Amino acid sequence: MLAWEKLDGEAVPGDDTVMELLRRGTELVIRVSGRELMSSRVHGSEDALADLACARLKDRPAARILVGGLGMGFTLAAALRGVGPEGQVTVAELVPAVVRWSRGPIGPVAGHPLSDPRAVVYQGDVADMVRQPPQPWDAILLDVDNGPHGLTRATNDWLYTWQGLAAAHAALTPKGILAVWSAADDRAFTRRIERAGFDVEPVEVRARGKKGGHRHVIWLGVKRG
Repeated sequence: MLAWEKLDGEAVPGDDTVMELLRRGTELVIRVSGRELMSSRVHGSEDALADLACARLKDRPAARILVGGLGMGFTLAAALRGVGPEGQVTVAELVPAVVRWSRGPIGPVAGHPLSDPRAVVYQGDVADMVRQPPQPWDAILLDVDNGPHGLTRATNDWLYTWQGLAAAHAALTPKGILAVWSAADDRAFTRRIERAGFDVEPVEVRARGKKGGHRHVIWLGVKRG
C-alpha cells in the first residue's frame, strides 16, 4: 500500500492545532492534529449542502450565498453550479493554507471553483460575515469544523449557539436559507435552530453521494418572519 506523503502544513490561526495536506496516489486528505477532516474521495454530503440550499433559491437568479469553510472546494463548486450567472458565492476561510491549496494541488479535484468569476474569497472567520454582512445573504451554508461538535477550534462553536444562529437569521433576506452540515444528528441542535426563528428540516445524506451507507446530516432552515 502506498504511504501518505505530506505536501504542506500550517497552524490554525489563533490555535495550537496544525492542519496538514497529504496525498496517497490520487487521493488527497486534510488532517487536523492527525485526525482526518476531509478527503477528496468522500464529498457527497458537501455537494448536497449546496445542492439542497440552491434548489430552494431557483426564484432568485442573482442569489448571494455565503459558504463557511472552503475545505476542498466541493461545497463552493456545487453552489456555483446552483446559482444563476448573476449570482455570487462568497466563501470564508480562516486558514490561509487552505486557500493556497485550493489554488494549487486541490484545485483540480473540485474543478477549480476559485477560478469562477462569481466566487469571492473572504480570508477570515465566517462569523465576521454573519455578524456584519456587506448585504443580506440569500443563503448561508455552514460546513465549519465538524458541525455543532467541532474538532479544531473552540471559537467555531459560537456559530452553532443560539446567539450565532440568531445572528444568521438577522443576516438573511426574507425566506433566506440556513444550511448546516454535520457529521451526526443532534436533536437539541434542531430545537435550537427552531428557537432562532427558522422552519427547519434535518436531512440525512450519503457521505459518498449515491454510494455507501455512511450518512451525514444537513439542517435546512428557512427564515421565518
